[in-house]
Amino acid sequence: MNFQIKHLAKEDLPLFHQLIRIFNIVFETGSETECSAGYLQTLLEKPGFHVFCLLHNGQVAGGLTAFELPMYTAEGSELLLYDIAVMTHHQRKGGGKLLLTALQNYCREEEIQFLFVQANEEDIHALDFYRSAGWKAEKVVNFNYASD
Repeated sequence: MNFQIKHLAKEDLPLFHQLIRIFNIVFETGSETECSAGYLQTLLEKPGFHVFCLLHNGQVAGGLTAFELPMYTAEGSELLLYDIAVMTHHQRKGGGKLLLTALQNYCREEEIQFLFVQANEEDIHALDFYRSAGWKAEKVVNFNYASD
């Protein structure tokens, strides 16, 4: 497949909107709602928030979001891969791995030493995907708190 990767900048709000719609479809959120354009624009302008889009013939076919986490134990950051998705009809054609490679290259360029992602144990497809990309699994327990 002829895919291209684009690291979105502040002027790429329309592409970000398309990617959010793809996330809703692929993750089956059942949600059509989206944050306001102003909020999403502000998010795109934040230096620690990253969006990479997978483009096929100029159309968004998938993408990822990641958050840079400044460290206090060393001068630098870690990167959390938050979401990654590729439209179903483009899956298993190398686009997901192309997105991961672009993110890993970004980390090398910015001297970010550690990149991580959380995946649910029951999401076998995600686990297989990360393993096939050479990522190592680590046993952790994730605690969540939601305020009322």
